[in-house]
Amino acid sequence: MIQVRDLRCGYPGHEVIGGVSFDFLQGEFVGILGPNGSGKTTLLLALGGILPPSGGEVAVLGTPLNRLRPKELARRIAALCQNSDIRFPFPCVEVVHMGRYPHQKRWQMESRHDAAVVFRCMAITETQDLAERLITALSGGEQQRVLMAKALAQETPILLLDEATSAMDVHRKLQIFRVLEKLNRDDGLTVVTVLHDVNVAALFCRRIIFLKEGKVVADGPTEGVLTEENLETVYQTPVLIHKPGAVGRKQVVFLPPP
Repeated sequence: MIQVRDLRCGYPGHEVIGGVSFDFLQGEFVGILGPNGSGKTTLLLALGGILPPSGGEVAVLGTPLNRLRPKELARRIAALCQNSDIRFPFPCVEVVHMGRYPHQKRWQMESRHDAAVVFRCMAITETQDLAERLITALSGGEQQRVLMAKALAQETPILLLDEATSAMDVHRKLQIFRVLEKLNRDDGLTVVTVLHDVNVAALFCRRIIFLKEGKVVADGPTEGVLTEENLETVYQTPVLIHKPGAVGRKQVVFLPPP
C-alpha cells in the first residue's frame, strides 16, 4: 500500500527524518510512536504528500507521490491531524460531506450514494446529533469525531492519523479505535496512526514502529516490539510491562526515575 525507501525530509536547515525505509501492507494497523521531536508528525506529512522529501521516495499503491495529482491522492489516502484549524462555521454534516469531494466531478451534485456514505460515517462515529450544529461551536473532542467521520467518508483504502483522538475523553477515544479496528478487520482498511499513548497502541495496533531522532529504533509485531529494553531506549524512562488477564495484551507503566 505504501512503500518508503531511504526517506529523508524536514525543514530548511533541519533534517528531521534521516533515511528510513519500510512498507505498509494492505490491512495493517500500524502505530508510530516515539518521544516529542522524534519525527512522527513529519513522517506522516511526508507519507500524505504534504511535505516533499529531500531524498528517497514514497509510493502509494505503486505510484510515486510526486506523480499523483491531489485528487488522485485524495482517493487513495485520507489524513487527519490532531489540530485542525477550523475557522468557518459550517454545519457538521456539510463538513463530513466535504470528504466526498475526491469522488465527485466538477459541479457534480451530491448523489444518493454520497448521502448514504455521509449518514453511515456519522452513525458509526456517533456524530448524528451534531449534524446541524456549527463545527466552530463544538469542543475539541467533538470536532475530532466529526473530522474522523469526514476522513472515513473519503472511502480511501489508507487512513493516516496524527494524534487524531488526542482531545477525546477515554470513552470516545476507545469507541473510535473500536470503529477503526472493525473497518480494518472487515473492510481491509489500512490504518497508520501516530500515538503518544503506548497502551492504546498495544490494544489496537498489530505493528508498532518506534522512532527516535528521525530514525527507526524498532519495527515489528506489537508483542515482539513492546519490550522494556525498547521502551527505555526510546523514552529514557524506566518501565514495567504486564499483561492483565482480562485484556490479554501487554500494558505499560512508566515509572518515575529513582
